[in-house]
Order: sequence, then structure tokens, then C-alpha cells
Amino acid sequence: MDLLQIAERSFSSRLFVGTGKYPSPSVMVQAHAASGAEVVTVAVRRVNISDRSKESLLDYIDTSKYMLLPNTAGCYTADEAVRTARLGREAGLSNWVKLEVIGDEKTLLPDNVALLEATRTLAREGFVVLPYTSDDPVICRKLEEAGAAAVMPLGAPIGSGLGIQNANNIRIIKDSARVPVIVDAGVGTASDAALAMELGADGVLMNTAIAGAQHPVAMAEAMKLAVQAGRLAFQSGRIPRRMYATASSPVEGMVGR
Repeated sequence: MDLLQIAERSFSSRLFVGTGKYPSPSVMVQAHAASGAEVVTVAVRRVNISDRSKESLLDYIDTSKYMLLPNTAGCYTADEAVRTARLGREAGLSNWVKLEVIGDEKTLLPDNVALLEATRTLAREGFVVLPYTSDDPVICRKLEEAGAAAVMPLGAPIGSGLGIQNANNIRIIKDSARVPVIVDAGVGTASDAALAMELGADGVLMNTAIAGAQHPVAMAEAMKLAVQAGRLAFQSGRIPRRMYATASSPVEGMVGR
């Protein structure tokens, strides 16, 4: 079986999904099931961890089926992100963290300097760190050296739906990485997910592309199939690009030649 290995865990699905922006909790539950995902990311700050007797987002996630991946969404400094990750672990969510340190409120692009600092700190503390970063091969290498268990370069800004904006950078990141590469953010439709996988990414994480679709459950299934198709295409080895046509049928042996 073609498993994705991150730290000590292995996954048969290479699609990771989120929990925000769904029209209702019931639609979210159905979409998660249709996606085939095994990992669901949830913002620590959106989870009611102080009073478990009250309704919480966690009430709608079956942790016997899905692994929780807490994230530090909404954090703008390394210290803030580290505190949020610690809070999630202390609350029993997980020692895994999708690490986000946002550098700009308008674009939601990551602050890679602060991200690197937070990754070093959390990795030393035993966290399995999956940092959300820009599609920069240099910073991805530095995050890996800092102890990241995987790197998560963006395809495009969060929630933009623009798709993969710099395909060559994703190729370079994958070519040099010794840890899994998960494309995170910017996916808009199934072809974007398939392209990410065809470029060699080990997985794709998305939220808005499913939750914000007109039919989230159907889109979740489309994304599942796109990730599977893109992975299979990558493994199969595409034909080289050529400037001119090449006949699909051999000309040798044809009558009149």
C-alpha cells in the first residue's frame, strides 16, 4: 500500500482537511466522510477546551476515525504560536501541531523568521511540527533542519482559490526535502489538488476549497479522487513535453511509405 509516513504515523489518505467555514456541523461531518481523509486540522482557539460540558467543535469529529491536527491559526508571533501549541497539547488534543505564524493581516502570508524560531522551540519540546510556510525552497530546508516533521508550503494565499502559483518551487522543495511535503493553502478545485500531487507533493491540506464550495460534500469527494489521480500520475511518470508533435502511431510499416 502507498502510505504517507510522517514521524511515527502512517496514513493511507494523502488529503488533509479543515473544519472552518462550513455552512453547518452536519455538512462538515458529511464532507469529512466523503473526503476519505484521516487527518482533520482544527484551530486550538476555536475549540472550547476550558469547559468540556459545553458544545465544542470536537463534538462533531469522531476521533476514532480521524487524527486531530491542532493548528495555531490567528497567531502573529512566535511566542503566541508556541503558547497556543502548548495549550492544545495540555488540553489533550495532540502533540502534533500545524504551526502557523502569520506575518501580514491582509495577505495572511507567513512570517518565516518567527516560524523558524517557533519550530525550533516546539521541536525541542517533543512536538511533531508541521509548519505552514511560503513556497520558498530555502526556508523549507531551514525548517527541516530546525526539526520540522514535514513542511507545508503554500500553493497560493489562504482561501484565495488561486491554485498552484509557482509550480517550479514546489518541484524544487520536493526534490531537496528529506521530510514529506504537504501543499497547504490556495487550492480552489480538484485540478489544483491533482497538480500539487503531480508535482510530487506527498499530500495536500485544504479547507476553504471544500467548505466554501456550493456543494461541499460533492467537492470533498472530488478532492479525494483528484489527490488519488495526481499521486498515481506522478508515480506513473508523465511523457516529456515537446515543442512539436510526435505521431501516436508508428509510421514504420505503413502502406505507401
